Amino acid sequence: MLTAAVSYAQETTSNTARNLTLVLFLLLVAATLWLTIWASRQTRTATDFYAGGRSFSGFQNGMAIGGDYMSAASFLGIAGIIALYGYDGFLYSIGFLVAWLVALLLVAELLRNSGRYTMADVLAFRMRQRPVRTAASISTITVSIFYLLAQMVGAGSLVALLLGIREGSTFLGMTPDTARLVTVVLVGALMITYVAVGGMRGTTYVQIVKAFLLMCGAILMALLVMWAFRFNLSSMLGEAAEASGRGSAFIEPGLRYGVEVPGDSWQTFINKMDLISLGLALVLGTAGLPHILIRFYTVPNAKAARRSVLWAIGIIGTFYLLTLALGFGAAALVGAEAITAQDPTGNTAAPQLAEELGRRYLGGEFGGALLLAVIAAVAFATILAVVAGLTLASSSSVAHDLYANVLRHGRTTERQEVVVAKGAAFVIGAISIVLAIFAQNLNVAFLVALAFAVAASGNLPAILYSLFWRRFNTTGAVSAIYGGLLSAVLLVTFSPVVSGAPNSLFPEVDFSWFPLSNPGIISIPVGFLCGWLGTVLSREPADETKYAELEVRSLTGAGAH
Repeated sequence: MLTAAVSYAQETTSNTARNLTLVLFLLLVAATLWLTIWASRQTRTATDFYAGGRSFSGFQNGMAIGGDYMSAASFLGIAGIIALYGYDGFLYSIGFLVAWLVALLLVAELLRNSGRYTMADVLAFRMRQRPVRTAASISTITVSIFYLLAQMVGAGSLVALLLGIREGSTFLGMTPDTARLVTVVLVGALMITYVAVGGMRGTTYVQIVKAFLLMCGAILMALLVMWAFRFNLSSMLGEAAEASGRGSAFIEPGLRYGVEVPGDSWQTFINKMDLISLGLALVLGTAGLPHILIRFYTVPNAKAARRSVLWAIGIIGTFYLLTLALGFGAAALVGAEAITAQDPTGNTAAPQLAEELGRRYLGGEFGGALLLAVIAAVAFATILAVVAGLTLASSSSVAHDLYANVLRHGRTTERQEVVVAKGAAFVIGAISIVLAIFAQNLNVAFLVALAFAVAASGNLPAILYSLFWRRFNTTGAVSAIYGGLLSAVLLVTFSPVVSGAPNSLFPEVDFSWFPLSNPGIISIPVGFLCGWLGTVLSREPADETKYAELEVRSLTGAGAH
């Protein structure tokens, strides 16, 4: 009788958590859809759709940048990697934060002054339009899809925990794998809706709400974690190390990256190169991410662009410091065994930590269900906001760059551009859904690091050369983008990420010959080298007059949109 009573109580609690999660999720979706529909009534021109009418303040745009940047990789992936690998996982937090200094110092203000709607506006300013815009659009779509995969995988990993579905159990007839696939399709449909209906204005408001919710959720969880250890950081790290089963190695470098293999100097060298490659991608990638770059166009002037970056650094910096408590707190209070039992990649560490904290401090099982539901809703808000920003960036590039300027040579109306952008959102969303189905066994922070590597390899060299090198020409721009992009994608294709390892996209086959998991250390220099070679070997003269105009505009804002 007692056993039956306990079993009944656990089942009742599980149903309560599931119902609460579903209610909060539906409320969140309803609220964001209302925001999107409300914003659509104010979206009348191409400037409204692409740049939100350039009407957002520095603080609003800073919040939106934070909402766009603090993705599922930040909230789910980083917490999971720290919980499973300790110190090495925190490298992601450091890399993502330091990257903002590069974005602030090198591109934020200059890009706002020089462009209009997309990254290609800056690159094509003093170049031949068609080849440069084509290359920039292809690069934008590729980076966006890599990043979208991470968000979709995060959504799929989260759903089984939220709905209480484990191996051998079902929900509404769905197994865990089926539930993940349904969630991926649902998130894809919502992101298409946000972009097609609300444009940049609707997407920005969703991102602002998401940033507020994420910061509140992270601060609450961090405070509860520190309360559990009486605000003693050393005690938290010590208990995390002990619970991990790896002792002091858990809070020292070398557990996941840069691992030294006794008796195998080649593998040790490869591991250390992989660490350097990851660091380069994280630090340089932000300045080349299309969905971050277009956010600078939503403010009215360069001063607001600078202020928005400063607000973003403050918000993002605070959040990444909080990931220290989330990751190590999950390691100490939940344990690696429980985390990997739910998800081998660790993507559910933060929600599992929320459930444990709720049990301890908010009233037992119901408190655990309540906090899990709240944090799960925040995680979904995170995913929805980021995928909307990514889809908007890529669909805007298709419409403004490929359609309007390459195919129609600038002879289009604003209405035609917006219609094409909405159609492109459907296509890109569908592609992302299909690819995400095959990537469910990868850590989301790791997937985002790949997107950073592709962005730093293809976009960043072309942007920096265009802004700072007078001799740079069309051949150099196209060479930089294609050289960096193709080298990054090629190396990833033939790396352990895709085949030859248990957690690869295709673990049952092995066609990998490139030993590094992140291609940045090779592909980023290749992108810069291709841009330089393409320029110096080309007989095409640079447009000195246009460069002078670009220089004045980028530095002073004179003539900026």
